[in-house]
Amino acid sequence: MLNKVILMGRLVRDPERRYTQANVPVTSFTLAIDRGRKGPNGERQTDFIDCVSWGKQGDFVKEWFTKGMMAIVVGRLQSRNWEDRNGNKRVSIEVNTDEVTFGETKKARAGARGNDLVPELPPVDPDALGADDFAPLDDSDVPFK
Repeated sequence: MLNKVILMGRLVRDPERRYTQANVPVTSFTLAIDRGRKGPNGERQTDFIDCVSWGKQGDFVKEWFTKGMMAIVVGRLQSRNWEDRNGNKRVSIEVNTDEVTFGETKKARAGARGNDLVPELPPVDPDALGADDFAPLDDSDVPFK
């Protein structure tokens, strides 16, 4: 059987870390993932996927990821049965992560937050580029053949 999930989305809120009775860290977070198409009224559609990371990986997620950051998650889809406060039986579907990585560079994250430490480059006007801006290459300029 094959059960592999690959997701890329933004964290809805800061990751939450808890510990099991055996003192194993478990970190949960939710990814917001835009669908590739709009709804019938033209609105964007978004799925919210719950994810769980265990042990050192959970510690990594808790330490380095915050609300709004882009994350790439590789894992497997699992269902979990539980009982709510009123005694009703519930089922949760979540991704048990095997890998969690950054979905954007540190520079891109800082720029998205309006950080003044990352300078914004001026836009390039392609019509303003002249023929002199691009020198022709000859075979001696190519590092491989």
